[in-house]
Amino acid sequence: MKLCITGGGTGGHLMIAEALSAAAVAEGHEVIFVGSTSGQDRKYFQKYSNFSNVYFLETTGVVNKKGIAKINALYKVFQAFLEARKILKKHKIEAVYSVGGFSAAPASFASLSLFIPLFIHEQNSVEGRLNRLLKKYAKSFISAYDKNSPVKGYPVKEVFYKNARCREKLETIIFLGGSHGAKAINDLALHVAYKLQKMNIAIIHQAGEADYERVRQEYDRLGVSVELYGFTKNLPELITRADLAVSRAGASTLWELTANGCPAFFVPYPHAAGDHQYYNAQFLLKDDVAWCEREGKNLKPKLIKVLKNPQLKEKSEKLLHYTNGDVAQQMVQDLQKKIK
Repeated sequence: MKLCITGGGTGGHLMIAEALSAAAVAEGHEVIFVGSTSGQDRKYFQKYSNFSNVYFLETTGVVNKKGIAKINALYKVFQAFLEARKILKKHKIEAVYSVGGFSAAPASFASLSLFIPLFIHEQNSVEGRLNRLLKKYAKSFISAYDKNSPVKGYPVKEVFYKNARCREKLETIIFLGGSHGAKAINDLALHVAYKLQKMNIAIIHQAGEADYERVRQEYDRLGVSVELYGFTKNLPELITRADLAVSRAGASTLWELTANGCPAFFVPYPHAAGDHQYYNAQFLLKDDVAWCEREGKNLKPKLIKVLKNPQLKEKSEKLLHYTNGDVAQQMVQDLQKKIK
């Protein structure tokens, strides 16, 4: 089978594309990628990937633009749509899999115009606008949050399952602000750092490159020992070492922590589209396997309360039964069934 995976813009979408492509190639399929010159698509796939060919079309996000900027963005999508049609024809693509994000628009619409089966993965609990628009045309709509999804779960790198463990004692905490950092989480870490040191809890902290120097100086001023990073590609190993995470609730991070069995205190990004990070976290909260608090002045006492009685073993055991390690393979199998 010749498959096109499209979408991206942010790491969450692109990590799904990476997991799905690996599963498809392992099954012997040829896979190409169609993304955008904007966002992180090139950073992920331009130099190395499982794809036989990669294409980056000139597109930008449309949703938050107004007036002439919106018209220009739509015109770029139309031009990229025409280019995507040529690409799909050239490679004789038999199915297109959208992983969401603005990068997915040209190839997704191109697939429909050429009567090529379209499949969609929605990473968040709140459906993105493009996915919501295209959902009724898709052969399958996969979502970890949708009880009607033909595949249950979220595709996560195998390393998170391979190194999963049950947490029983709080010895190490990890603060995850992402590659760009999250000031609210960085400040929370600094506010509780001295308390953590007194409790003999080791600190791992990814502060983001932009805020790294400020955070480093504050730890030095406090006299607190910390394993501090601006950005690191070694997150699987760091998460595995941690017993508790304090993190944003982006879908990829949420499910990586879940797959590894690491309980998390989520502080959702308040400006995420549709407040989707908050609702991502609520999906875990309903089964009492996580904590979630809005950004605000009372984060410190709420986190300290959790530290005193985290019930790690109970939550970690539940998390380990929450996901399975072959979601990407199941997505490929579902695709194969529906294009025969």
